[in-house]
Amino acid sequence: MSEDANEDLLAVAGALLSVLAQHGWCLGTAESLTGGMVGAAITAVPGASVSYMGGVIGYADREKTALLGVPVELLKQRGADSAEVAEAMAQGCRERLNVQVGLATTGVAGPASDDRGTPVGTVFVACATPRACTVERLLLDGDRLHIRVESTRAALRLAIRLVAATLPGAEEMT
Repeated sequence: MSEDANEDLLAVAGALLSVLAQHGWCLGTAESLTGGMVGAAITAVPGASVSYMGGVIGYADREKTALLGVPVELLKQRGADSAEVAEAMAQGCRERLNVQVGLATTGVAGPASDDRGTPVGTVFVACATPRACTVERLLLDGDRLHIRVESTRAALRLAIRLVAATLPGAEEMT
């Protein structure tokens, strides 16, 4: 990862921590394809421990179930690389880590498709707050590292938007 990309991730992570602090909310992460990259970006910011409680890397399906409560049947029906599983991961993260915001990533970083033929670069990022859970589908190009970095950036930005939207006066900001 380039130094510029790293600095940008730190800036985005810092912005997320700032908006969480404004709200007095705490965040947890549930990561699959990013393998801890979201948590690493957040914890690289001094003072992250005020709002970041921790993360779960549920890379294998059985760990998504054991650690995050993702239903086995959902994984069988929809596959790990789906919007529904991303949502279940984010909600499970909120519940298991007892935080207001759960942020999740899942998808196909490559170099090959998953066992269902999901194309490389198909990613789902999800953010669950007390008000709602939003899932975004990304279609990314590039190598494995690039896909993981861009997924991390997209997840952080999604969380910023959702948390900021719940701040007092947010209606006037949009």
